[in-house]
Amino acid sequence: QVQLVESGGGLVQAGGSLRLSCAASGRSFSFSNYNMGWFRQGPGKEREFVAAIRWTRDALNYAGSVKGRFAISIDNAKNMVYLQMNSLKPEDTAVYYCAAALRPMWTTEYGKYSYWGQGTQVTVSS
Repeated sequence: QVQLVESGGGLVQAGGSLRLSCAASGRSFSFSNYNMGWFRQGPGKEREFVAAIRWTRDALNYAGSVKGRFAISIDNAKNMVYLQMNSLKPEDTAVYYCAAALRPMWTTEYGKYSYWGQGTQVTVSS
């Protein structure tokens, strides 16, 4: 079993930055077994893919709407996944979720991710 706990959300003005964190834990958990992703769900919208990092760390994937502004990273020593968000826009307002997909699953489809955190709210004011 894998537990994921997000933190770092909040209220920020447009153009500002936030860094989301996701603490991963569980019996025998290891990032070498999972591809990690971030998703978001805005008000009245479906959950959508934001970013992912492959378990080999040799591949990153970003949604077109965040490419060049967001960056996903992993700290193996701390069992943490991060999402650095820069140049935030009001349309980035959403609940952000951390997710894990057992390798070799490398996908943007949220239904293919096995484990989810509870989410953290990000609100960007104009």
